[in-house]
Amino acid sequence: MQDIEGRRALKRSEIHLWFAFPDEIRDPRLLLEYKKLLAPEEGEKQQRFYFERHRHLYLIARALVRTTLSRYTGIPAPDLRFITNEYGRPELDASQGDTIIRFNLSHTEGLIALGVTARQDLGVDVEDMERRGVSTGIADRFFSPREVSDLKKMPENRRRDRFFDYWTLKESYIKARGMGLSIPLEQFSFHLLDKDGIRISFDPGIDDDPGRWCFWQLRPTARHKAAIAISCDVGAEAGYGLELQKSIPLEEESDFDCPISNRSFILR
Repeated sequence: MQDIEGRRALKRSEIHLWFAFPDEIRDPRLLLEYKKLLAPEEGEKQQRFYFERHRHLYLIARALVRTTLSRYTGIPAPDLRFITNEYGRPELDASQGDTIIRFNLSHTEGLIALGVTARQDLGVDVEDMERRGVSTGIADRFFSPREVSDLKKMPENRRRDRFFDYWTLKESYIKARGMGLSIPLEQFSFHLLDKDGIRISFDPGIDDDPGRWCFWQLRPTARHKAAIAISCDVGAEAGYGLELQKSIPLEEESDFDCPISNRSFILR
């Protein structure tokens, strides 16, 4: 089985977001091809998952990463090498070529999302709103006082929905920073304003500029929410183009349409 032909171009002012739905990808022949793409350590990690559904999710996620990034770099999917920063964030090994591609991966039950940009820091998060064991009470421990106050003012039937708005945005931001939970979640706040879009603010303990960040919120399915954070590039002052794609790695790619429920607007 051959990879999908054609190298993809990526402008500085573009974000490409790729979705894969693991429950739709069950062809044994295809899954065998995915296993051939994995590095030895990836294959070992896959087998360490106790539940089959987690092994399956990991396999599809790694196949999506390798086949998609191969399209942008021109490097065969099995030959791609990855490194991690001091906080464990994965990046492409820059020694493989002169193409600077940044990416971020997120997955949850039933959905995988891979964001790709040319150079900018990028964070992507997807969450399953039907996930068990997640309650809005988590906000009291991890959200900012302002966000907690906003949640408590929401009608009960809208509170869980707003909780996942905050959760996905906060995750996307810390992933874009590449510093994980070393950034205290309660020390930055999101402001979800219908007229002005999404804004972020920081407590004095966080050294960052709110004006350099752009955010998107999406609803890929009825049960999933997604958020994107990107460090705005001065070369994209007119705004970013967001291109959504659905992928069955090694087999099919197609445009994907889903609602963008909120976004920020670049102010220069």
